[in-house]
Amino acid sequence: MKKVILLLPLLVVVASAQKPQTFAGTITDSMCARADHSKMKMGSNDAECAIACADSHGAAYVLYDGKTSYTLKGKTELKKFAGQKVQVMGTLDPKTSTIQVDSVSAAK
Repeated sequence: MKKVILLLPLLVVVASAQKPQTFAGTITDSMCARADHSKMKMGSNDAECAIACADSHGAAYVLYDGKTSYTLKGKTELKKFAGQKVQVMGTLDPKTSTIQVDSVSAAK
């Protein structure tokens, strides 16, 4: 019986570990998290606005999938994908809606 009790916490940790998955959406910024830059007007298009908000105002890059915005974290260069539809490979933290990004590629 003691062996079962000792293994239970280990099983909980293993079960709660998230696996990398693929997410699709548009790269935008946390100030315009729904990819609507019409109010900010920080550039002539959505990409320029997202880059300006991130560079000048400290906004985070996010992935908007049409319903939910996910904050993107990682070493991947997100700036070059601003305003574009992409596929993000990474691990989601559901508590914070943050994706730890492994890679980003243009949507097919």
